[in-house]
Amino acid sequence: MSFPLIQPLNPPPDVAETLRRFADWPNVVLFDSASRRPELGRYSFLAADPFEFQELSSVPFGVDPFAQLREWSQRFAAATVPELPPFQGGAAGFLSYELGGAWEQLPRPAINEFELPWLAVGLYDWVIAWDHEQGTAWILSHGFPAEGTERERRAAERMQAVLARLNVGDASRVARTCDPSATLPTVNPFTRTPFDSGGSNFSRDEYLRAVERVIEYIRAGDIFQVNLSQRLLFPSSEEALTLYLRLRQFNPAPFAGYFAHDDWTIASASPERFVNVLGGEVETRPIKGTRRRRHRPEADLFTEDELRESEKDQAENVMIVDLLRNDLSKVCSPGSIRVPSLCAVETYETVQHLVSVVRGTLGRDSAGQQLNAWDLLAALFPGGSITGAPKVRAMEIIAELEPTVRGPYCGSLFYVGFDGSTDSSILIRTFTVRRGWIQCCVGGGIVAQSDPAAEYEETLHKAAGMLQALTPNPEPRTSAP
Repeated sequence: MSFPLIQPLNPPPDVAETLRRFADWPNVVLFDSASRRPELGRYSFLAADPFEFQELSSVPFGVDPFAQLREWSQRFAAATVPELPPFQGGAAGFLSYELGGAWEQLPRPAINEFELPWLAVGLYDWVIAWDHEQGTAWILSHGFPAEGTERERRAAERMQAVLARLNVGDASRVARTCDPSATLPTVNPFTRTPFDSGGSNFSRDEYLRAVERVIEYIRAGDIFQVNLSQRLLFPSSEEALTLYLRLRQFNPAPFAGYFAHDDWTIASASPERFVNVLGGEVETRPIKGTRRRRHRPEADLFTEDELRESEKDQAENVMIVDLLRNDLSKVCSPGSIRVPSLCAVETYETVQHLVSVVRGTLGRDSAGQQLNAWDLLAALFPGGSITGAPKVRAMEIIAELEPTVRGPYCGSLFYVGFDGSTDSSILIRTFTVRRGWIQCCVGGGIVAQSDPAAEYEETLHKAAGMLQALTPNPEPRTSAP
């Protein structure tokens, strides 16, 4: 098994400035630890110009959407360089929420305004990797899809092309690429409260009625919890890159990300890990329970205590932990699933969240074959924290009550390395940009104790940090042209 060509970058380039420099390369993708949380914000990765790229606009029920990706993973495999960041090249892209219809037969909403693919994934033979804890960065280049000496030549050529774009010349002249005088345009924070019906696929009254309908299903014993969301849509001439850089400035998050196709862009400030695999060990970090940050530290502490002691939020979180334990049991070794952290409060720029951690060890299938990242994604997707419990019935109710498809929202931005290492986010706090329109969705978990008006207000709190990135204040519309 081969290893990549490696070039240290000393000092490390600035992540945001590096994204600027590669923004015009095809299918640039950034996994951005914009919030330097000690336990989560250690690594960032940027790659572009994949040597293979797959898009699926839909997938029939029962058809494996990962078939091509599995074949690529077998054909292009490489060993991990020890003590370097875990993603050293491989598959990277996004999965739309609707991809869940490949594994469960579900109704589909009639309205699909943005018409993004269900799956868009590239194979990247080079990556810039940052270790923020160590203050280091590297370029790793594999030279795929070439083989033998030709692959070595291609790896070196790709390395030089990346160095040239970084404007650092040869290896002896590596320098910081961030211009310290460069500044982002800023806007005054604002919140639309409440949104008028033009910006959302729900009016306020319609959203409240949808919450009430979910509560009726719960009281009838049909469901325990449903994650309900509303879609906000705005016309904008803003460049997607500028929007993302402002978003990471206003709302830094440990699982932020950027993925730019020639026809659309995903810009995310997600705080939530979907699933991580490293050395066969699996981790998922569901978020359930949210409170808005306060302006004074003492008020923040009060809100933190309120969230920690909320029976409703704790019940919601524990319910999703149980769902994920069940999902993991499909692919993890018996007895390996554990919950090292339950209902811990984590504080972010604009909100506080109740977060749990569930871990396990990848097992083997009935034929004794080792299960891999694609098996894990198929077993867990979409994430339980953004569907409800039981998952399939929750997804049926979501399709009934939400009038438009979710698209990237509640899907995942992910990578699967050439060595099988994996990390991924739940695409919440996410903008989708296409042809002069910006879409974002916000939602929350509905349980028996939910108050419809409070649930609606929670969606506005979640949107507040997002909307600061929009400038000038956009005029909301009901649909894209």
